[in-house]
Amino acid sequence: MEEKVTPYKDSDRDKKEQVEQMFDTISGNYDGLNRVISLGIDQKWRKKVVTLVAEVNPDSILDIATGTGDLALQFAAKIPASTIVGLDLSEGMLSVARKKVEGKPISEKVRFVKGDSEHLPFEDNSFDAITVSFGIRNFETLEKGLAEIVRVLKPNGRFVILETSVPTKFPFKQGYYFYSKGILPIIGRLFSKDKVAYKYLSESAAVFPHGEKLNNILRKIGFIEVKNKPQTFGVATIYTASK
Repeated sequence: MEEKVTPYKDSDRDKKEQVEQMFDTISGNYDGLNRVISLGIDQKWRKKVVTLVAEVNPDSILDIATGTGDLALQFAAKIPASTIVGLDLSEGMLSVARKKVEGKPISEKVRFVKGDSEHLPFEDNSFDAITVSFGIRNFETLEKGLAEIVRVLKPNGRFVILETSVPTKFPFKQGYYFYSKGILPIIGRLFSKDKVAYKYLSESAAVFPHGEKLNNILRKIGFIEVKNKPQTFGVATIYTASK
């Protein structure tokens, strides 16, 4: 069982409520700050996710923890799906996402909904493809959220996770810890309204199960054809699975 890290250690609210509060607070400058923190490499990783999803020619796509909707919009631009849903716990993030599609033709097939990853508001076997990008470590109960994803994914559908991970080889492991524990929290404090948000994002990434550990959890929940591929020396990992 993974160690539970929460944004506000002195709060008596549960992790889910704290995560919602945190993302509501940082939603205004989230996109720009992410580009700075990742040196823009996150865009390259997301393109790989789009390619993996496109391979199964999905007509319906669910992007969980969609945030400000970047990945959902990339799906709309690259994949001829009729339905693309971006779901997030934070209304602040969703308000930014909705502004990106407001008045544009893609608004006919892209919609953003507020919802809980552990209680997905969809019928069984609803989506051909489901993705979670940099959000799965924020689940209150990982296995419960994954079980919900199994439920709403269609048989033979594709599930893709993009998540931070910890490099294992020298000198990338040492460089990762220096950047994530030393530099990233400083950037967050300087440019974010929430002084603890980016410290939490760093800490939660460090303790979240990655690589074969997450593969085994996915298999335990019921996913098949589970694979993972480290990205950029292992600072992120893309996982694929099916049902």
